[in-house]
Amino acid sequence: MTDLRSLAWPPAPIETERLVLRESEARDRAGVIELNTSPEVGTYLGGPRPRAELERTVPEVPGRRPGFFVIELDGAMIGTIMLDPHAERPGHVRPDVGRTELGYLFLPQAWGFGYAAEACGAALAWFADVLPGEPVVLRTQTANERSMRLAAKLGFTEVERYEDYGVEQWFGVWTSVTPPA
Repeated sequence: MTDLRSLAWPPAPIETERLVLRESEARDRAGVIELNTSPEVGTYLGGPRPRAELERTVPEVPGRRPGFFVIELDGAMIGTIMLDPHAERPGHVRPDVGRTELGYLFLPQAWGFGYAAEACGAALAWFADVLPGEPVVLRTQTANERSMRLAAKLGFTEVERYEDYGVEQWFGVWTSVTPPA
């Protein structure tokens, strides 16, 4: 089965009206560490990770792999998007529904401006172009209202709800193929 790992990487940068989605560079390391140590960003992800651990473990060029994009606004990193095969992500897996999962993180100062919808929409359009008809899945806590609204806005449909980490989780799927009426 074809997935992102079999594609030539990186693609050309993806430009939207306000953003650029591009391959990670060494200058993004501090931003990746900031994303993962932020208490606000970690609210629905099990909390922030320890800065000392990340300073020690994050490579010079973070996220250099197929499906990992840095989101840039006016030359500054504001977040990341990951389109990851399930085999590389822990937790609830449903390969019968889709093998690639959408994940995203944005710095708190970038919240509330529509950047997540713009960037994720562009990443999904790119994915549909390179792997036509392949579904993408998304997991989020139902308590994460922003993420639930974004999933609906992007066209994800609910597959199931389940409990993990002691809270209710939402699992949805997106596909570029429109089902017959």
